[in-house]
Amino acid sequence: MPIAEDVKLGSDVRIFHPDLVNLYGCSIGDETRIGTFVEIQIGAKIGARCKISSHSFICEGVTIDDEVFVGHGVMFTNDKYPRATTEDGRLQGGDDWAVIPIRVHARASIGSNATILCGVTVGAGAIVGAGAVVTRDVPAGAVVAGVPARIVPAGRAREFVEPTRTGG
Repeated sequence: MPIAEDVKLGSDVRIFHPDLVNLYGCSIGDETRIGTFVEIQIGAKIGARCKISSHSFICEGVTIDDEVFVGHGVMFTNDKYPRATTEDGRLQGGDDWAVIPIRVHARASIGSNATILCGVTVGAGAIVGAGAVVTRDVPAGAVVAGVPARIVPAGRAREFVEPTRTGG
């Protein structure tokens, strides 16, 4: 059951290894590309012309607008205080917690191994640096990096979005 029957796929969606993904109850927009070992959970919405790289986890409550890049191994969360059990020791079920949504606006880019905590909005055209932990909203067009992620001053932004070249 790598791609469940209830998944809504737009036209020309490309899933490179359909037997190596786990998609269920989600919607994927036109022309989006999905890498291997990606999980997209129920209720998640992915826009058109997005690229979701390998090993990423997009949980319930995440909405990703059009033309968003999600790097390798990006993790989204949907619960501020996750627990395995309730106060009385029962295993938690769906009624024991509430999904806290995340929104990623159009043309944003999220670098590899970033973690986006629930309740956050990533603004249009923003860039989240590789390995960043996003704990608060990212303004449109901003570049953020670090743990926790902070806005990178304009003069240093290139360090986080372009590879360093070494002479030879």
